[in-house]
Amino acid sequence: MTDACDDPNIRRRRIRFRAWHRGMREMDIIMGGFVDAEIDRLDDAELTDLEALLEAPDDEVFGWLSGASPVSPAYDTALFRKIVAFHTHERPLDL
Repeated sequence: MTDACDDPNIRRRRIRFRAWHRGMREMDIIMGGFVDAEIDRLDDAELTDLEALLEAPDDEVFGWLSGASPVSPAYDTALFRKIVAFHTHERPLDL
């Protein structure tokens, strides 16, 4: 029997819930929208980076995403850049 923590579907559902329940409505929309669209395409390493980013304070992440402040080196990952590209349409849209 698989431990619930090892179940990738449970992990993705937890991430989705956390992304939509940030505490700051703007961050709910930013993170939740990204997660809804991309979570099934993220690998384990990206999921780990996303879980770490979801633990960072909303105001800091919002500042990084909006370009108001430089991204902390600890969070300046390929996953973070995917989130930025998703919201600025720097990559082709999957319609």
